[in-house]
Amino acid sequence: MTSRRTTDRATGLVVLSGQASGRAGAVWLVGAGPGDPELLTLKALKALQGAEVVVHDGLVSDEILDLAPAQARRISVAKRKSRHAYPQDEINRMLVAFAQEGLRVVRLKGGDPFIFGRGGEELEACREAGVECHVVPGVTAALAASADAGAPLTHRGLAQAVTFVTGHAAAGADPDLDWAALARPNHTVVIYMGVSTAAGIAARLMGAGRSAATPALIVENASRADERRLTTTLGGLAETAQAVRGPALLIVGEAMALAQAGEGLSKFAINEEPRAYGDERVSK
Repeated sequence: MTSRRTTDRATGLVVLSGQASGRAGAVWLVGAGPGDPELLTLKALKALQGAEVVVHDGLVSDEILDLAPAQARRISVAKRKSRHAYPQDEINRMLVAFAQEGLRVVRLKGGDPFIFGRGGEELEACREAGVECHVVPGVTAALAASADAGAPLTHRGLAQAVTFVTGHAAAGADPDLDWAALARPNHTVVIYMGVSTAAGIAARLMGAGRSAATPALIVENASRADERRLTTTLGGLAETAQAVRGPALLIVGEAMALAQAGEGLSKFAINEEPRAYGDERVSK
């Protein structure tokens, strides 16, 4: 029996048949990487090519989505600042329901599912429902941003540790972070979702003792054709972030002294000389 699944275009709701299939379905939480299709892992590609339903983030490119079978159903659950197409609980229920209909479901997430991607919540929902769930890691944006800029996240003599944090907290509150630990020298701090809170983050780091002269890097659209990199310092981070409009990472640490600023330089060749910190004031 063919299960019925339709979409209410007026509300964006996905309507499921509610009928269990005779075969067991499963969910794959797949990291799509930061955007460049060539950074997709072979395991991710294999999972995507076997998908019957692809539930994907808004930032996953059409080039990657087109690797799924033509007959596979695509559902965008894009999240944008202050606007969620689907609440997370609804996404969880959707994954479980499709799998219970006997379908192979790929939850395709930008970067890595377990790096600020809510993959843990989706895995828990599947486990609670008794649905088989597999996790396929992906290249997180910080790794791509660091590689393209030529600035390693760890470096002997410059960075003995790296910490990934989020610059976003619920209801506009400050992130609950150990600022004293993050302010230690020779430590790279990567801030996801921190553009709008750059001023507060910089102030808290400097207030905890991190030098305003600490090199910093902002990478917008990491690994994509429109990637843009802006070099600055911790003291200039807030001002530089004002020029950023797309999804971006903030990276603070002594190793960012090796970073090269530039625009559209993500494809193997870098043709610009490094610029002095604070000189880059690019408007999109």
